[in-house]
Amino acid sequence: MSASIINMSANTTNNNNNNNNSIVTNNNEILTPEVQVTVKDLPITFKVKYLGSQYARGLWGIKHTRRPVDHLVSAAKSLPPNKILPYCNLAVSLEGVRMETITSKQSLLTNFTIDTISYGVQDLVYTRVFAMIVVKENYNLKDENPFEVHAFVCDSRAMARRLTFALAASFQNYSKRVKEAEEHNMGDSNGKPLRKKFAIDLRTPEEIQQDITEQETEA
Repeated sequence: MSASIINMSANTTNNNNNNNNSIVTNNNEILTPEVQVTVKDLPITFKVKYLGSQYARGLWGIKHTRRPVDHLVSAAKSLPPNKILPYCNLAVSLEGVRMETITSKQSLLTNFTIDTISYGVQDLVYTRVFAMIVVKENYNLKDENPFEVHAFVCDSRAMARRLTFALAASFQNYSKRVKEAEEHNMGDSNGKPLRKKFAIDLRTPEEIQQDITEQETEA
């Protein structure tokens, strides 16, 4: 996969500080060579901090994740010293993303099936943050906010990038299954139609910023 936005569908085959809630990227961080995650590497688990969720105004694009991420980061920075972001084990598999949130009192499990995730990206400003847009299950067109952004703080920028590639691998597998199901005129195992379109943004934060700047210049 190239460093670009990959829109996947059945019809598309080309494809520091001491603050515990510190989210700012260390610009002097040494980036290790990029390691692509493939379907064979899944499932893969990342230990991250959960920033939380916010409503999104659309299915795809960093324009729909940027403001929610800003809001969540601002809220995290405002937490009192004795309160920290919860840790969670984020497992990316062929089925989707499984989030096990760990607190001092309990462990909570949340599953985001792959057909409910529409977009994933490494944030442009906070490059240690990975964000994804999830479509609420059983939503209808009358819902005012059917989309949610879930954001996570990784230990490093490189981890956020690897997490993005992991979701891309899951999307790739799902796209293949959608195509095979269409060829056999089938739905999923429960007979539901398979959603066809979703996107993963594999551009680096610098490439995203460059593209935005070029678009503004052209405008």
